[in-house]
Amino acid sequence: MSVLVAPVVMIGMFWVVPTGLALLDGPRPPGLDRLRRVWPLLAVPGALSLWLPRSGLSAGLAAVYALATLALACGAPARLMLTRSLRPREVAVLTALAAPSVAGLALVAERAAYPLLGFDLDLLALTVPHFHFAGFAAALVAGLVCRASEDGPTARFAALSVPAGTLLVLIGYFVDDWAELAGAVVLTAGMAAVAVLTLRERRDLAADGPTRALLAVSALVLVVTMLLALDWALGEATGFPHLDLTWMAATHGLGNALGFAVCALLARRRLGARDPADGSTAPARPRTETPA
Repeated sequence: MSVLVAPVVMIGMFWVVPTGLALLDGPRPPGLDRLRRVWPLLAVPGALSLWLPRSGLSAGLAAVYALATLALACGAPARLMLTRSLRPREVAVLTALAAPSVAGLALVAERAAYPLLGFDLDLLALTVPHFHFAGFAAALVAGLVCRASEDGPTARFAALSVPAGTLLVLIGYFVDDWAELAGAVVLTAGMAAVAVLTLRERRDLAADGPTRALLAVSALVLVVTMLLALDWALGEATGFPHLDLTWMAATHGLGNALGFAVCALLARRRLGARDPADGSTAPARPRTETPA
């Protein structure tokens, strides 16, 4: 399974996080842009740790990356102080800033062969990509589509249910399989809303073929991968036949990473307009507003 997980995690480390941070709009906490620029360098020791045997050296390298994720998480309260807002799209952005720290801590524990909070090492290994993609990328995209859709009801639902579902899945790890299933249901509903809004953006915003294709792929793949996640959670809770973790990594994991996150962020880079004042990228505005 590590052969599948490590490359996916590296995509999250080296490209998804800094690309996503460049798409953030609104007030930017001090140091966030500097952290984004040096992020690929900070990801190098974390990536190296993925390919080394579990050991103190591997855990030490992972700890360097974990410190970067904790620094990013500090951007969440800093941004909250600047915006003084808990609007749904801001909740999604704050979740995105905090989520990689869970991945960083799980990576250190897994590389140290330490069953953190009683979790087995395979589950810790899968927590790392989960909180790069379902935690960071999905929450960020939910916040971006909420902004692009003018905070309409579907957009607000997506921006709140994706962070809530991610949190409920995490809580389910500590409670039982049924609690995890509840989290998977909420997260799947939120992701479905993101898919609907993405297809709406494809119709209203995307003028060129490549952008339309990227938006369509990200939305359709998202539906398939979340149905797989829901099937897995249901199987774990009920004992019904379902894919094992290796197959989930090969289907749900790869699909979410490449089909959803990478395509969604590439599309939003193409939709974004470069702001010459600060170099940030803001999502394009819709041609027609969605009623709130």
